[in-house]
Amino acid sequence: MAHSRTGIMPSPGPASATDRALPSRRRHPDRERQSAAEAPDTLLCLDIETVADTDMPVVDPDRFPKPCWHRIVAISYVEARIAVDPATGHERYLVRQCRSGGNEDWDERRLLTAFWKFFAAGRYRIVTWNGRSFDVPVLQARALIHGIPVQAWYCRGDRWNGYGSRYAPDWHTDLMDVLSGFGASPRMGLDECAVALGLPGKAGEHGAHVADQIARGDLAGVRAYCETDTLNSMALYVRHALLCGKTDAEGHDASLRSLVDYLAAEGRTRPHLRAFLDRWMSSSRPAPMFVADGA
Repeated sequence: MAHSRTGIMPSPGPASATDRALPSRRRHPDRERQSAAEAPDTLLCLDIETVADTDMPVVDPDRFPKPCWHRIVAISYVEARIAVDPATGHERYLVRQCRSGGNEDWDERRLLTAFWKFFAAGRYRIVTWNGRSFDVPVLQARALIHGIPVQAWYCRGDRWNGYGSRYAPDWHTDLMDVLSGFGASPRMGLDECAVALGLPGKAGEHGAHVADQIARGDLAGVRAYCETDTLNSMALYVRHALLCGKTDAEGHDASLRSLVDYLAAEGRTRPHLRAFLDRWMSSSRPAPMFVADGA
């Protein structure tokens, strides 16, 4: 119990209006600049591919490597503008690009530096599959090793709404986590969920093949595989947005048509995108791709 020189310290009593208006602590400058107008306005459906970092000291060779022990060889994403209907608040997602960061001759440090600079320059809602447990921790751990600052991840948003909050899907939606009820039901694999909706899924590819591809010098194949994972995640996110009311049937269909149109255009010069679209359009699916009446 605190005491004054004359006895027990008196209770401070209820806070005044002036006291309540004062900030309880100083905030990081990036947090001070954050406002509702700076909330995410772009989807970034993100995926990485890694191999074991053989230059790191081996701690436990019999266990799956923890984040620090993964060397990143590809960072891929689909970027889509979030368009909001002012009358209803419903969203639709207009695809801008699907690509892998950097060039094939970039080392990991350069790849990470460019990615985190790109991330800091935008206002992104991150979409991943198992990204909260794998992709993001690896991106952060490898930045830690290389001494690359990633303050945009930590400083944007507020205590309850930001990239670090598991329950703030407007900032980071880990689809595997969300669709399992945050662990209440068994978690599905990306391939399982994609195929259930008539998407191409991994089409026989798997992350376990990446090390062999890198050993053969097939980084282009790894980057293409990583990009197709982001395409699956993008389409799954659109259906999830319909499920939870972020979009309506018309917005859902407009978003998928935007993705289809992008793939058709880019597929003329990028065969793996054309192949993804062809498999998607020819898939036997349990339900239609489009859901609006008359679609």
